[in-house]
Amino acid sequence: MSILKIETGEDNPILRQKSTKVDKIDKSTKKFAKDLLKTMIKANGLGIAAPQVGINKRLFITTLNEDTDHATAILMINPEIFWRSDETNIAEEGCLSLPKIFKPVPRSTKIKVKFLDLKGNEHLLELEGLNARVVQHENDHLDGILFTDIAVDGKADDPSTHVAF
Repeated sequence: MSILKIETGEDNPILRQKSTKVDKIDKSTKKFAKDLLKTMIKANGLGIAAPQVGINKRLFITTLNEDTDHATAILMINPEIFWRSDETNIAEEGCLSLPKIFKPVPRSTKIKVKFLDLKGNEHLLELEGLNARVVQHENDHLDGILFTDIAVDGKADDPSTHVAF
């Protein structure tokens, strides 16, 4: 497994492209997923999307249930957020691709997402709180959107958040 180079900068063209669907899950996809996970862990992030390491494909890894006994990293291939709650909150976000920048970002408090795993099986998850926030952040990367694009002036509803994904 390899540590991948994380792309940085708000004007980085790789981070601004819309990613294409993963058409085929093969050995190279599985190796890439392992390398992506290792890179996320090494960078101390809660999530990382393929564009952040220079690959404009629709997949990312996120850690769900962070800081609990049930914490788990999950790979989402071709994710689609198909429902978002009307209720939102504002929390401070950071990003591995924009080091040392933290800004308050509004996000839906609950989402429903469908995605494929490495075996091509479809999954549906209903997520809330930080889990929903991280998935929305990573999914934005697949559309060339950075958190600074949607950040707001002011303060976070919960000032305890200060993590990069």
